[in-house]
Order: sequence, then C-alpha cells, then structure tokens
Amino acid sequence: MRSSKGQKKYVGIHNDRYGGMTDTGKIIRDAWIFGIIPETQTCEGWLSEGIQDLWHKTSNEWGKYGFQVSKLPPELRERFERIQTEAVERAKQQGWDPQRDVEEDQ
Repeated sequence: MRSSKGQKKYVGIHNDRYGGMTDTGKIIRDAWIFGIIPETQTCEGWLSEGIQDLWHKTSNEWGKYGFQVSKLPPELRERFERIQTEAVERAKQQGWDPQRDVEEDQ
C-alpha cells in the first residue's frame, strides 16, 4: 500500500463547499442513495483513489437505471428525493445560490 503522506485528503461532505454541492459531494450522495456507504459516512480523510472507486460504483448503479431518476424503483427514488432535498436546504442555509454557480460556469 502506498504511503498517503503528502496526498490531499477530502475534507468531508459537510465541510465541503456549501455542504457538498460539488462533484465529490454528488458522488457521496449517490453512494448514500444506492446504499454503497451509510449516510453517516462523510468520506472525511479519504484519498482521491477512494472517491474515484466510489464514483465507479455509483456510476455502475446509475447505469442500471439509464442514469435517470425517473427509472429508479420507488424506494430509491424516495431516498434520492430526501437526500437531495436535505442537501439543497443545507446548502442554501450556507449561502449557496444555484443560479450563481451556473453563471460562474459559463
């Protein structure tokens, strides 16, 4: 196993920008939705390899449903809606403005 000395570690979804309104935060929320990791797992201290592995696993799960929320079975769709709603509420409380992020990306 390689030494993690000097490698950047993830700050954790709740310490990430606007409570995880980032690509990494989306990967973690998706992993919660599919039960790949428990919702208590914030991935704080994880190295990029661990996040990348999580991305592969969540991508595989999304692929089963054509990458569409509407194709999720009811239990997963309900979990998706709950997790996303909580994330958006938390982010807005921290000053997140989704419109501003869209404008900044252009």
